[in-house]
Formats: sequence, structure tokens, C-alpha cells
Amino acid sequence: MRMKVLISCLLSLICAAASAAMAQQPLRVNVGITNALADVGFFIADKRGYFAQENIRVNFVSFDAAARMIAPFASGDLDVGGGGIAAGLFNAVNRGVGMRIVADKSTSAPGLSTAALVVRKDLVTAGRYRGPADLKGLKIAVPAPGTGTSTSISTFFNKHGFGLKDVDLAYMSFPQMVQALQNRAIEGAFLTEPGLTKAIAEGTAQVVAPDDEMLPNHQIAVTLFSERFIKADRKIAVGFMKAMLKGTRDYNDAVKDGRLAGPGAEAIIAILTEYSAIKDPAVYRAIKVHSCDPNGLINLESLAVDLAFFRSEGLIEGPVSLAAAVDASLAEEAVRDIGRYPRK
Repeated sequence: MRMKVLISCLLSLICAAASAAMAQQPLRVNVGITNALADVGFFIADKRGYFAQENIRVNFVSFDAAARMIAPFASGDLDVGGGGIAAGLFNAVNRGVGMRIVADKSTSAPGLSTAALVVRKDLVTAGRYRGPADLKGLKIAVPAPGTGTSTSISTFFNKHGFGLKDVDLAYMSFPQMVQALQNRAIEGAFLTEPGLTKAIAEGTAQVVAPDDEMLPNHQIAVTLFSERFIKADRKIAVGFMKAMLKGTRDYNDAVKDGRLAGPGAEAIIAILTEYSAIKDPAVYRAIKVHSCDPNGLINLESLAVDLAFFRSEGLIEGPVSLAAAVDASLAEEAVRDIGRYPRK
């Protein structure tokens, strides 16, 4: 009898030890990235161990465009991601894909913008372009229909008495835009960094207006969580948010005068060159950078402007509401734990 009791106790201890070991194993979280500057919060949190502190092991999954993340979100292969505001994002929520906007990722706050509407420099030199009204009739490149880019330039055009229908829109990737400007295949473009700085430095383009002036505080990109990830283990989801916000705060500390030139900037640049697609640190020293709220706050007013624009263009499928697309509670809970970041 004593032997049976001893064996039973021993088995219980082994099972308890095994359970404890399993509980200590980091949870894998699949994170969609585009290998761009806007992913900086993820990169810093991974490099500096903020995810590890929350018992999380991230698995970065690269995409050439944020729109391609929607299918993996729907299938359950992606837990976290992020990308630009687009009609497709709202339509995916409406279709029940099961993802929510949970935090800021990139905003064009005053003095902090990585994009601008540009016109070919030779048109300025020749006197063909003297002001925004001269954009009418020109071929202007944008990344795709139904994106926040169109909201920005439409708002800007309307202020100057014309609209999107008054220009010849061409759709192409941002790198293609730079080449098309060089080849004089287009007259203008909505460029983003690093192509923006490159085109200006080469004398190919001149800025008409940066995005932070066209549509101040425009919510350019957002962080997305799958509903499955939020509901499976809220503690882990909040832990991920805490780690990401810590990384975002480190990024904010390194920003000065619209560039990575503040305290600790070189360390942040080193992380970016390690994790992102751009491997030349000089590029990150030269380009303008974006704003990302260190408390995760989402600009709901900006999202409402985009949604209204997409709807006016006939790009929204069915009744979509911001309430159905946004869940700000995780960022709020994370901030309660780590404290509110003071405004600069």
C-alpha cells in the first residue's frame, strides 16, 4: 500500500512539474509585417526582449502588401498584423473575417509624415506647374484605388477647387513611381519614404504638399489583432500590446525634428537595418519618419473620414461601422499596467 501511495505521489509530482514546464514555454504569436519603418514597434519589442518578458515568442511573416494579410487572418494563420487604411479592410470586417483595429501604427501628425504629393521637377522648371490648380489633367500615380492615399489627395484637391476625376490616376507600387517619374511616364505621384527623399535628392521631383498638411493627423496605418487571438488568451493579447507599446515608446524617444535624430536613434536605426528590408543605415538617417501614438490611441475621426470617402466612391460593401472594426480596450488595459507615456 505504501508503495502505491509513493508511486501515486511521484506521478503527481512529475505531472505537476511537466505542467509547470509547459506553462513556462513562450506562446508563439504569428505577426504579419511588410518589413517597413512602420513595423518598428514590433522590431524593437522583439530585439529588446519586451515580448519575451510577456512569455511571447513572435514569428514574423513577411508580406509584400498589407492587403495580403486578410486571407491569413481569416484562416487563423495570422494573429497580429498591420497595414494601411483601405476600403478592403472595412469590407473584410463586414464579411466577418475576424480581425479588429486595436492600436495606432502610423499617423501623419504635424511635422511627422513619410509621404507627400509630388510633381516632376522639370514641369516646375518649365513653368508648366506653378501651383496645385496646375495638377488638373496631369497623370498622377497612387498605389491603388480605395486607399487612404486617395482620401488625402482628394481632400487636398477639393481645397483647391477640383477633384480626383480631374486628374489621370495611374496605379503602381511606390518603387515603380520613382522610376516612372525618372522616365517621365507620369507627371506626379504620391510618394512615400525612402523613395520620396531619393526622388527629391536626385532632382526628379518637387513636393506639392506633405501628407501631414494635406490631411493633418491622418491615420495612415493601424495595428490589427485577430478576434481569435483576443479571445483565446486575453492576458497574452494584452501582454503583446504592452510589449509593442514599449517598443513604440523607444521609437518615439529617438525621433527629433521629424527624423531619427534624437536620444538613442542610432540604436533604433541598427534594429531597423537588422529587421527591415532596408539595410543601409544612412537611409534611415536621411528620411522623414512617421508618428505612432505611444499609448496606442487610434484617431477615430480620421477613420470616419476615410470610411465616408470610400463609401462615397462606392467601394464599401454593406453597412460597415467603426464600432464593429475597432477594439481600443486592449491598449487601454496595457497602458493601465505600464503607465501613460507623457506627451513631448
